[in-house]
Amino acid sequence: MSIAVSASIATDHLMRFPGRFADALLADQLDHVSVSFLVDDLQIRKGGVAGNIAYAMGVLNRTPLLVGAVGADFGEYRAWLEKNGVDCSTVKISERAHTARFVCTTDDDMAQIASFYPGAMSEARDISIGELAEEHTLDLVLIGANDPEAMLRHTAECRELGIPFAADPSQQLARLDGDQSVQLIDGAAYLFTNKYEWALLLQKTGLSEEEVARKVGIRVTTLGKDGVQIVDRDGTEVIVGVVPEVNKVEPTGVGDAFRAGFLTGHTAGLSLERSAQLGSLIAVLVLETMGTQEWTLNKDDALERLTAAYGPEAAADIKPLL
Repeated sequence: MSIAVSASIATDHLMRFPGRFADALLADQLDHVSVSFLVDDLQIRKGGVAGNIAYAMGVLNRTPLLVGAVGADFGEYRAWLEKNGVDCSTVKISERAHTARFVCTTDDDMAQIASFYPGAMSEARDISIGELAEEHTLDLVLIGANDPEAMLRHTAECRELGIPFAADPSQQLARLDGDQSVQLIDGAAYLFTNKYEWALLLQKTGLSEEEVARKVGIRVTTLGKDGVQIVDRDGTEVIVGVVPEVNKVEPTGVGDAFRAGFLTGHTAGLSLERSAQLGSLIAVLVLETMGTQEWTLNKDDALERLTAAYGPEAAADIKPLL
């Protein structure tokens, strides 16, 4: 299947705080919070939801179509993605803005405080899925966190054209209202959230779990260290645990990695369980690496870790995709 990934493309500025945010944030003083964290490290890396997911799919021998808007400073990043199997032919280059910036500080608990500057990303709303479909086969479009108008437009176009889409609103749920949130999930073949985003989605839309289930196909809710919950179209629930980490380095991009692995597996014919196991493997590789696209995939090591986490049958089923 041909997969297009429509979401943010950004440069990540990742910092580490040697302590706990919780020790410096006073619950009764948050209405006028003023605090600065002295960090120990700064890493500047390639990132963004679309960039991260497309990179991971490329490593898994897919050729995803990257859909998004960037600045004229995208040249080196573009070469990196194309080297790793990503089709960047439809990326829009802004004439007036830089590529988006994600600035994030992580503490010793893996808690994060972040800001996001959209820059050229705001021009993603000018990209037409309909026009892309005239020149490219689009079997599935993942619509992730991006310019809100772009997210709404691309979702509506997929519905109108009958193109299956995966809804992954993630960080943008905080900005969207209830009606907009409903528009982004209605008719989705897949709905991705983490546990917090799932609760926020229900609160914003006023929908019950059953009402959401009638609007989407497969619901995938990541649960952090507790793995992932998947609810199929018929209500069947699957719970898959994580691949144990060797160490925790940086959580940024872990969710993107899981989505890439899951969709690569499921669109290739793996079961929901096996797809989630592949997603969990890719996720832990990102967790153990500084930077969302600095990880590598060693097939033998991957099979050993899959076998240890899920058994030899799981490793054998997933092996052809590695």
